[in-house]
Amino acid sequence: MNLLEHQGKELFERAGIAVPRAAHAATPDAVERFIASAPGQWVVKAQVLMGGRGKAGKIKMASSPNEGRSAAHEIMATPMPPNRQNPAGEPIRSVLVEERLAIAQEAYCAITIDRTARKPVFVVSRFGGMDIEEVAERHPESIAKFYVDTAIGYSPFIGRELAFAAKLDRGYRKQFPAIAGALYGLFFDYGAKLVEINPLALTSDGRVIASDAKVELDDDALFRNPEFDEWRKALPLDEDEILAAQAGVGIRNFRRFPGNVGTMANGAGLAMATMDAVADAGGAIANFLDVGGGANAQRVRSCYELVVNNTGATVFFINIFGGITRGDEVARGVVEAMQQTTSRKIPLVIRLTGTNEEEGRKILADAGMTPVETMDEGAREAVRLASR
Repeated sequence: MNLLEHQGKELFERAGIAVPRAAHAATPDAVERFIASAPGQWVVKAQVLMGGRGKAGKIKMASSPNEGRSAAHEIMATPMPPNRQNPAGEPIRSVLVEERLAIAQEAYCAITIDRTARKPVFVVSRFGGMDIEEVAERHPESIAKFYVDTAIGYSPFIGRELAFAAKLDRGYRKQFPAIAGALYGLFFDYGAKLVEINPLALTSDGRVIASDAKVELDDDALFRNPEFDEWRKALPLDEDEILAAQAGVGIRNFRRFPGNVGTMANGAGLAMATMDAVADAGGAIANFLDVGGGANAQRVRSCYELVVNNTGATVFFINIFGGITRGDEVARGVVEAMQQTTSRKIPLVIRLTGTNEEEGRKILADAGMTPVETMDEGAREAVRLASR
């Protein structure tokens, strides 16, 4: 679940990270009323899940209520134009009205997971306000990293070490350890995959403020914060993402295609490999679906119904690696789902391997289903059944 800027900054405030004075507004009239109640210099920023707002003309200055209303109207009148993040563009349903800062320096700070190292990693650079990929290309020497041992946790020396290693301006150094510590706490408290401040602004009067916020939460951790259900409703989701949310999987875990071989796997990499195997076998994919780390009866049923009710699938290929999810648990889920569903029935091809795979295959066989042993075998069988 990716958060809009104003949502991310709300989490920053809770964690004790300074953010600009601001108000979230859904209409130009609301912007006008806010600026009338708080005269000053303001920035009106489109609230979208895409980058490049400044280049697209979706960030504008305003110093009066009328200017604020006009700026919001211009920003919201047309969608965010397509870019590599979203080739379809994105409608703009709200704006953030934020105090204009007198910025002296801009830095970059983020924490994410390095899956190779299996640790959270801080990434810091003295070059803020740019894509980190661009910084890595132009100024690779400016990027400092620190891998945190979660058994020990965060200590202020980490922030100090990062500030010196990244050669941050002296004005950052006193406040940066506390900011990094707050980011670390937020990262774990809310189950984040990425927390990024770009830019982390040093103002002319010596304040260090998060001028932007990019937060990506792990969908599997959302149950810990039911309040995010309301935030999810405000996000600009497309139809596939809405269907995924209704089925109880991550909004990025389902995507439709025009083929007739439905697929489901546990893990995004395995799901894509499954799609490749079907294509190599001469089939046409109906969907991408990552069931995630759990595959109980309700989840399997929801995923089955998601595919058969919303795609042109005539066969459903389930490809599970037992490790994230036990094979016998998946098998029971499949059997129960097929007994409970009221959706149309299509042939199932099921490949289970890994933890408790033999038990899982026996459960399927006892229920009259025929599992396969390899992904390629399953792909060929699914394509054969789909072409009948």
